[in-house]
Amino acid sequence: MHENRTLDRILSRNNLNEAFRQVERNKGAAGIDGMTIEEAKEYLRQHKEELIQTIRERNYQPKPVRRVELPKPSGGVRLLGIPTVIDRVIQQAIAQVITPIFDEHFHNSSYGFRPNRNAHMAIAQGLRDMNEGYHWIVDIDLEKFFDTVNHDRLMNLVSRKITDGDVISLIRKYLVSGIMVNGEYEKSPVGPPKGGTFRRY
Repeated sequence: MHENRTLDRILSRNNLNEAFRQVERNKGAAGIDGMTIEEAKEYLRQHKEELIQTIRERNYQPKPVRRVELPKPSGGVRLLGIPTVIDRVIQQAIAQVITPIFDEHFHNSSYGFRPNRNAHMAIAQGLRDMNEGYHWIVDIDLEKFFDTVNHDRLMNLVSRKITDGDVISLIRKYLVSGIMVNGEYEKSPVGPPKGGTFRRY
């Protein structure tokens, strides 16, 4: 029974190795600790078992994300948060296990941020629908939706599919890990951190 727990699957050697490879492929900047992907690889070689044990004991504390501003083509800036490489690896390991659990419950017409789906497929489906006699295609974008996500409601929904309390605790820690802005810590009382893996799901 114990070996089938969600946390065991997340922390399995194969899953963690694949998570690191995915983070490595995605590249990306360092978080607030300044650790690069190459440095994280060496760190994990030396401290992987210690890190796993810390997570199992619920003592792991994700670091705040590093706030960066990206200019928008239309003017203004887009705020983004950069997690540390280690936090990105752990988030990726979680996502690899829980994505299939949630994905099978999504509507068949949903294409955004789903495995093996993309915008081109959504357009193709829209064209097929029009050829079958439908006259309207509605594209909805809820402005700043993620910024308003209530943590308690989100975790309530997650816990309906994920019953492992250790995983629920770990995900919540990421939601409230906070943001570093110009060296100052800011709480993140709502919404998943911008730039984190969980913002996609």
